[in-house]
Amino acid sequence: MRSISLPLTPETIETLHAGEPVALSGELFVARDAAHARLVALLDAGQPLPFPLQGAVIYYMGPTPTPAGEVIGSCGPTTASRMDPFAPALLAHGLAGMIGKGQRSAQVVEALVRHRAVYFYAYGGCGAFYASCVSENHLIAFEDLGPEAICRLVVRDFPVVVANDCHGASAFFEPG
Repeated sequence: MRSISLPLTPETIETLHAGEPVALSGELFVARDAAHARLVALLDAGQPLPFPLQGAVIYYMGPTPTPAGEVIGSCGPTTASRMDPFAPALLAHGLAGMIGKGQRSAQVVEALVRHRAVYFYAYGGCGAFYASCVSENHLIAFEDLGPEAICRLVVRDFPVVVANDCHGASAFFEPG
């Protein structure tokens, strides 16, 4: 399994291929539907975002409460398609990657190719294991959203699979 450093660079994105397992290390941002709606509203209003999109990877994470003495609770992936209405706008502004589970819409796949970005598949049911890969967890925006607030995670050897690459290839079975 190849190790990939975050944030992503254009050169690294070009070398990633659908179906390839990789281990991510560095900075991830956690955001789900409600946070995505706010991010896009900020972009539409010409306002600054709470984190830079250039090279960033957003993890669509379903968090659980953090146990005493731990950095984070179980933190498995959530369904990526819920963020599909927002993903093309974020990709157009520099978002380099997304992590979730499930397939993406044709519009998101096209935006990945157009903006040279990548979608990683995270393994469902592995939230406790993923928590062991997180060394830092910081709330950075939209605290009022509770579990949908934006957090900054630092991860090490976070295992994912390249689901959709910037070349238009997919790791998902597509009948036809």
